[in-house]
Amino acid sequence: MITDGPQPKHAQLREILERRVAGELKPGDPLPGERTLEEEFGVSRITVRRAIGDLVAAGKLTRVRGKGTFVAPPPLVGGIHLASLSDEMRGHEVEASARVLEAAVEPAPPAAAAFFGTAGPHIHLRRLRLGGGEPYGVDDAWYNAALAPGLLERDLEHSVYRVLEEAYGVVVAQAEQTVAALAASPEEAELLLVEPGAPLLQVVRLASTASTASTASTAGTSSTSSTPAAAPVEYCTSLYRTDRYRLRGRVSREAG
Repeated sequence: MITDGPQPKHAQLREILERRVAGELKPGDPLPGERTLEEEFGVSRITVRRAIGDLVAAGKLTRVRGKGTFVAPPPLVGGIHLASLSDEMRGHEVEASARVLEAAVEPAPPAAAAFFGTAGPHIHLRRLRLGGGEPYGVDDAWYNAALAPGLLERDLEHSVYRVLEEAYGVVVAQAEQTVAALAASPEEAELLLVEPGAPLLQVVRLASTASTASTASTAGTSSTSSTPAAAPVEYCTSLYRTDRYRLRGRVSREAG
């Protein structure tokens, strides 16, 4: 029941809808239309829209253009560690898949070329990442052609890291990641089913194999005979829906 009290009506309605989402509905279920909610609770369209907007911002609901408002799936929370999105989805019992948007062998852009140490040509793979059939993000990735010839001929609708490891013996073991926020372009919004200008999480990953060292011991002493450098494998820019993917990590402060 919505009352004229100290708590604003939109806040009362938000709490009611949040309880309904948590107790009566499941991810993917539609929310009743705005007019239905107006009539059910005796409130204005502005009140309904503000309550729904608050729940969309909180990741409880999601809007799909031309279709309506639906209960959002729980967000996938990735850690600050090296794992493929497919592995992270599997850990959250979400079915992972991908749809290939672009696939070509061509000269790499300057940033990727600098990372690989050559402009190429290298392997360009752009994919829409899906969880349970719903869009989570878009990967725009470049792979070192010297390490994975013929990569585009393989099944790339699941984990590329697994293909690299099983087919080429290339194990991605370390990466540098940069995280930023940006607004969705019209094309990105159409792919991810969000409004143009909606906030997206951008993660730029520079992934490599591990560097290894071989040592020789003589008379109780050891010396490093060779230290092969890590090989650059992947330069990837990922864009994620903020209501479906988040990053979480633990930090500590060093004494002194």
